[in-house]
This record gives sequence, C-alpha cells and structure tokens, in this order.
Amino acid sequence: MAPVQMVLDDSLLDDPARLADADAAGLLRAVAMAGAQVRATIETATELGLSDRLDLGRPRSLVLLVRPGVSQAVAGLLAALLAPGCPVPVVIAEAVPGWIGALDVVFAHTDDPGDRELAASLERASRYGATVVLSGPAEGPVAASVAGKGLLLPPRVPVPPELAFPRGLAAGLLTAGALGVLTADVAALADQLDAEAERDHLTRDSFANPAKALALRVAEHIPLLWGLDPVATAVAAHAAYAFGAHAATVCDVSDYRQALAKPALHRAAVLSSGARDIFADPDEAGGDVRMRALLLSVRTGPAADAARFEAAERLPGGDPIALADEIGEVTPDEAVRAGVLALRFELAAVYLGLAAGSMGGTGQYLSAGR
Repeated sequence: MAPVQMVLDDSLLDDPARLADADAAGLLRAVAMAGAQVRATIETATELGLSDRLDLGRPRSLVLLVRPGVSQAVAGLLAALLAPGCPVPVVIAEAVPGWIGALDVVFAHTDDPGDRELAASLERASRYGATVVLSGPAEGPVAASVAGKGLLLPPRVPVPPELAFPRGLAAGLLTAGALGVLTADVAALADQLDAEAERDHLTRDSFANPAKALALRVAEHIPLLWGLDPVATAVAAHAAYAFGAHAATVCDVSDYRQALAKPALHRAAVLSSGARDIFADPDEAGGDVRMRALLLSVRTGPAADAARFEAAERLPGGDPIALADEIGEVTPDEAVRAGVLALRFELAAVYLGLAAGSMGGTGQYLSAGR
C-alpha cells in the first residue's frame, strides 16, 4: 500500500477570506485568545487569594503532576524555568509520590474533568496534608477531589483543550511565584501574547507573519525541533504536540547535545538543510525524506551565545529561532519569551493544518507516487 502524504495549498495562507472559511472551527480565533487566558487566570488567582494562601514558607518540594494533553508541556516548561536556581526539589510525576506530606505543594493542570486517576491522586495528596493547586474545570471528579481542601483555578476563557497551554502555564507561574521559588512577569506574558497574536493575524501576508512563515518552512518536511537550552527544548516539546494535534505532523524533539549523539539523524539534517547538488545521488540525502532543523533558543547570555555558535558551526543550514532577538528589548523575562515562542508554534501548526487539509482546509491527502 502506497504511503499517504499531504499536498499543501500554500495559496490559502495569503487569502484571508478563504483562510477564514477554511477555519470552520474558529481555531485561529481561539489560539489568539492566549493573552486573554492568562489575564483571566491572573484574575481568578487574585480573587482566590492565591498569594496569601500559598504564603506557607519554603515547601519541602514542588510536585508537578502530568496528564495527557498540554499538561505535559506545561510541567516540562515550568521545570525548565525553575531548574537554574530553584531552592526546593521539583518533581514531575503522573501520580502523587508515596512520600507526599504536609510540607509539599502539588500543582496539576488538566482539561479532563473526569480524569479519575488524577482525582484519586489529588485526593490522596490532600488527605496527607499537602497543599494542592489545580488548574482545571470546576466540575467533575477532579474538581470534587480538591473541594474544600485545595485551590482551584477554573478556566474562564473557553478554548479547545489543545489550546489551553497559556492558562496552564499562567497558573503554574502564579503558583511558583506565590511560593517564592520563581519570579515571572505574568501580566507581561499576557501583553506579549497579545502582541504575538497581532503579528500572526490571518490578514497579514506570509512575508510579514512569523507564524505563517514558520508554517511554510515546516511544510512538507520532517521538523527537527532542537533546543539550544533546556527552556527552548521544553518549548519544542509543546511545539511537537501542537504540530501533531493540528497538522498531523510528526517531529523529532531533542536538546541539541542529544541530537549530536544521533549521528545518522544529525548527518541527514546537515544534508537536508545544505545546498543541494543537482547531480548528487538523492539517496545520499535520504531520498524523498526532507528534514527541517529548527534550532530553538530562549535564554540569553554567554552560555546561550556559545550554544548558538556551536550549532551554527555544526549545522550551518539550520534555521535559528531566537525570540530574544525580536522581543529581548521589550522583556528580559525568559518565561515570557518561552510563552510567546510556544504561541507562535501553536499558530504555525494551525496554519499548516488548514493549508494541508488535516483540519478541513483545502489541502488534499494523496497516495505517494500517484
């Protein structure tokens, strides 16, 4: 049976009327609500008195629970942001550890109100005296598991579960900030997400729209999302989720040092990204398999500069994506830059999905070789 491939209708991206018609589910509008999600979470946390109620002194540990969906990327990015100087251990787990106790704080994000495994885990954490913060729906077994015992931050801006990353990230940043283990300007994150949504608006042509341009760079390639720092690698994991969720695109995600430890893949990336010799044997570069190496970076400073220089030397045809070069003067906050980069990839994934037809756009699925 011949493999199936998508045929991209790239003209759709520069035709706002057709693009709006193709987006019958309103995903572009929903993903552009990222800033609103963050502001609504800030308002909910303020009304709940999150800062005062988490003024507990330094916890013994911060446990980040992961469940299917954007929860995994939220936890991964929070852990990466916390890692450099967090004064307490940070644990990522699917269930509350057996040693949980009254000195620990548990944070979880979910969009599944009926996740009974998570409900049982949170109930157990509360029973043993741990402080629980839940970002999730206000109804169902999960919410009931923390009723009267934990702190619940329910959504106020309805979006599909695949687009709830900004809400989960904001809730996690506010929780870490209230505990005094991480400083992040969450209000600035909302402002910069609004600015990114404006830059990526469907009426802006591809040459002036970073998300559309990114979608076109990835189109008909296997994206290699390689992070040059831990925060960027965490964003890459969310980008891969977004491409899978919206564009049916499979990605490789790695820290760049780990990518170097995959010599065959790295060599193929070099061949794919370099200038092609028209007389070269196509099998040498992997035949019909085309790759696009995207080198993501979020952090700044000497170590970040050295990592970018090394990657440019080893993979000269790679595509660098560094938000610090674009918004670094606006905000030095790496949590903000990470959130903006994640949003750009979400929008790129939606644009790619619409243009390729994986979400009902005008692209078509064809049998390879026909």
